[in-house]
Amino acid sequence: MAPLTIITMFFLWARSMLTVQGGDPTITFEWKVTYGTISPLGVPVKGILINGQFPGPNINSTTNNNVIVNVFNNLDEPFLLTWSGVQHRKNPWQDGVLGTNCPIPPGTNYTYKFQVKDQIGSYMYYPVTAMHKAAGGFGGLRINSRLLIPVPYADPADDYTLIAGDFFNKGYTSLKKVLESGRNLGRCDGVHINGKVAKGDGNEEPLFTMEAGKTYKFQGHTMKLVEMEGSHTVQNDYESLDVHVGQCFSVLVTANQEPKDYFVVASIRFNKREVIATGVIRYNNGKGAPSPKLPPPPVSWAWSLNQFRTFRWNLTASAARPNPQGSYKYGSINITRTIKLANTAHKVDGKLRYALNGVSYVEPTTPLKLAEYYKVADKVFKYDNIPDDPPSEITKVTMEPIVLNMTHRNFVEIIFENRETAIQSYHLDGYSFFAAAIETGNWSPEKRKNYNLLDAVSRHTIQVFPKSWAAILLTFDNCGMWNIRSEVWDRRYLGQQLYASVVSPNKSLKDEYNMPDGALVCGVVENMPKPPPPYT
Repeated sequence: MAPLTIITMFFLWARSMLTVQGGDPTITFEWKVTYGTISPLGVPVKGILINGQFPGPNINSTTNNNVIVNVFNNLDEPFLLTWSGVQHRKNPWQDGVLGTNCPIPPGTNYTYKFQVKDQIGSYMYYPVTAMHKAAGGFGGLRINSRLLIPVPYADPADDYTLIAGDFFNKGYTSLKKVLESGRNLGRCDGVHINGKVAKGDGNEEPLFTMEAGKTYKFQGHTMKLVEMEGSHTVQNDYESLDVHVGQCFSVLVTANQEPKDYFVVASIRFNKREVIATGVIRYNNGKGAPSPKLPPPPVSWAWSLNQFRTFRWNLTASAARPNPQGSYKYGSINITRTIKLANTAHKVDGKLRYALNGVSYVEPTTPLKLAEYYKVADKVFKYDNIPDDPPSEITKVTMEPIVLNMTHRNFVEIIFENRETAIQSYHLDGYSFFAAAIETGNWSPEKRKNYNLLDAVSRHTIQVFPKSWAAILLTFDNCGMWNIRSEVWDRRYLGQQLYASVVSPNKSLKDEYNMPDGALVCGVVENMPKPPPPYT
């Protein structure tokens, strides 16, 4: 199961402390999360709506905005949203994952308060509880540059958001039962674009409308890639873009074709059965339905690997930078720790589990960050319970929370090693990392000579091809408890995730904010007195 990818066409707050900047604008949202009937593939199923919408409303913000989202959970089960790609500098309390936050109980509300600081680009939000992501509750999140900070292209006539994902008609509760019974989900029933699939008969509402001769920020026609997960890129033109689960791209498209309807196409590739979704883009005053003949998608993941190598960071662009440590010369920084994460699939007590370095992650009832903050971590998890260098063959899998104890400000190399035959996609909360290399075969230290140590794109999600590896580099300078997870949601659900704990050695508010008032508490700390603020 692989929702979601996004192509955008282009806060912590506690008392009166430092976390919401008084001089920066605040944008406020009130969201009601409810059940509703959706039918992305034409079959009515139970879905999850935000303010009656599927997909949910877009958040259109500007860097340094304070964002307040009051979420009312009107479901009959706990619910929690994460803001994928938003770094929440020094502020894990608003990240919205189960390692840092208690889920919002049914019939109650919780208010997220965070600042989109020093970032630009296209991101998304989605639920992390149960299999809710398969049923909705997701949407786009855009962070625009301030007017004082120019972007390296002319302002487009408009910008749009496309969210593409696969879909199962059996419903998310049935998907959850399938996984908990020890089976995998199998093939999806289809793919949607913004919650629908176009027929292209000329009688349906288009996704977007263009005016001939103008340039827009979205996918279709020939695409000029301008931004990827918060980084401006070298502006190459592409007819087809390989976007993996959880990845976010921004492209420019010029309406320079015959005025009529055109298809935008999203397809799941590298499977035995091709699955395609289409959406309609219409020219103003255009006449004619889109051509039913769709261009064939690339067939080899070697093509995808080669395209990855064409992605380069635009080092001359003026904009908010996704790496506050300012390590443009990251290739000359000494690596202090190398962590290899090998993903495998195993049966545990006859049931399917996915693992990293021989451990399959299990969600504790107490969020890891809360346990750490209340100084009861030993009752919930152990640090560094997987080896940095896993054995060449993993035959046994255990089940427990996985937490890596990271030294503040260390420059770390992480190798994602895919020992399976399916493509993987990994995301890191709280950071951007330098996507230094993807190659086939096994990683060894000699492979570092093939790294891009000059202009690798700084991003938050990277794919790993079958029997291949991917290398990322980053400075762990953002204190907090941060999730490293498979974005293929059934794999995350069944154990392919972990957390990295980065603690301030100085116990300083310059490094991390204290737990905010109003934060939800649960698990073993629910009835414990709140500790005095450790950071001063």
